[in-house]
Amino acid sequence: MDVLVKTDALTGIRRLLYLVSPNETYAQYVSDIPDYFKESIVFFVVAIILELAVGLLQGREHVTRLADGVTSITAGMFMILTAFLDGTDMLAFAWLHLQHPSLNLPWDSPLAWCVCLIGVDFGYYWVHRFGHEVNFMWAAHQVHHSSEDYNLTTALRQSITQRLTSWMFYLPLAPFIPPSTILVHIQFNTLYQFWIHTELIDSIGPLEYILNTPSHHRVHHGRNRYCIDKNYGGTLIIFDRIFGTFEAEKKSDEVVYGLVHPLNSYNPIYIQICHYQWMWHMFWEVDGIMNKLAVIWKGPGWEPGKPRMGLIEDIPDIHYPQPRYDPKLPIWGSVYTLAHTLLNMLVFSIYLDMVGGLSQWSALVLMVYFIFSFTCVGAICDNRWYAPLMESLRCLAVLAMLSVSEDRITMFMGGLDAVVFTGARVLYLLSVFVWLPQCFHFFGPKKNKQL
Repeated sequence: MDVLVKTDALTGIRRLLYLVSPNETYAQYVSDIPDYFKESIVFFVVAIILELAVGLLQGREHVTRLADGVTSITAGMFMILTAFLDGTDMLAFAWLHLQHPSLNLPWDSPLAWCVCLIGVDFGYYWVHRFGHEVNFMWAAHQVHHSSEDYNLTTALRQSITQRLTSWMFYLPLAPFIPPSTILVHIQFNTLYQFWIHTELIDSIGPLEYILNTPSHHRVHHGRNRYCIDKNYGGTLIIFDRIFGTFEAEKKSDEVVYGLVHPLNSYNPIYIQICHYQWMWHMFWEVDGIMNKLAVIWKGPGWEPGKPRMGLIEDIPDIHYPQPRYDPKLPIWGSVYTLAHTLLNMLVFSIYLDMVGGLSQWSALVLMVYFIFSFTCVGAICDNRWYAPLMESLRCLAVLAMLSVSEDRITMFMGGLDAVVFTGARVLYLLSVFVWLPQCFHFFGPKKNKQL
């Protein structure tokens, strides 16, 4: 249980709401800062379950659709799994901070803490706005907008490449604010945005004028024309009001969520790279070097002869309700998907706690396993004809690992008794027997195959 729960319930809830004090989050060195995101995972799971339960009690349909929710969660695990892409940001912050000692504020200064809170949110506003207005940055950020649902799982649908550019927008803080303080506020700014991804909260009263709220962020996730490129704030909404990008939610025009051109896929790898593929084709399709460069740095709606951000008339004028991508799985398929997703989440949590003690080879093998597992789940949810073959191979690979590496796995999992280990073998053996008959479809016609 200690692997999953790192802090008490009240502290976990306060962190999600940014209700923390300077004294409890001060850190002189970056290495002293907890990974608040990882420590919040258990609270994400509990909140998602509570949202589903409340939604069902209120009689709402499809509060969280299984396939869409699982895809969002796996995208979040993708982001954590690729954390090795981080590091440049802290080096740049530290270098700038050391270059301007006369401007440095103390690491335990309440003034530095409060200035950083505002400064990080200001930086995030521009990260977010550029993420919608610059095509190569939209290629990363579109991952978060690809869900056609709006619930707490949607908050976890994150890009693995957005981190490569977002840190640059916080550089102006570095001469003044210690890198440790910047990192603390970047984490809390992100955590705050988790709870605003819900339809269950209508309004929070006068705080709507200052804070980013579920209502404001619903607009941001909409593909109605009035929602496009609005409400970029992270914790605060004041910068949208200042820079003219604020738009209030219209009860007369219910928000339709997702991308202007839906992806119609639950493949976690495709969701991450699809817009890069589109940019690549567009780059070679347009004529002239300036047009080719414009594909990269102008807006995602730009085409030759049009304004930088494209034309609003090119956005489909849609209104609620709209059909959503929803391949139908049989009941057993849904139960299977849920069970193996929960199992993968448990193993993933243990992996995060143990990864520091693993060899590079072991960590790499597990990383490949997780990526392949998430992709298998996506194929099942998409009802792809090749899903049975992929899942059969995955389950056979797990059985092989359980057989040849029992001692290592037992040590990795913190000690498993024989009953648990036998239960895991039985589960994956049954899973193989579930999928092997389906594999006969692999050798038949490939079109219109369903589980």
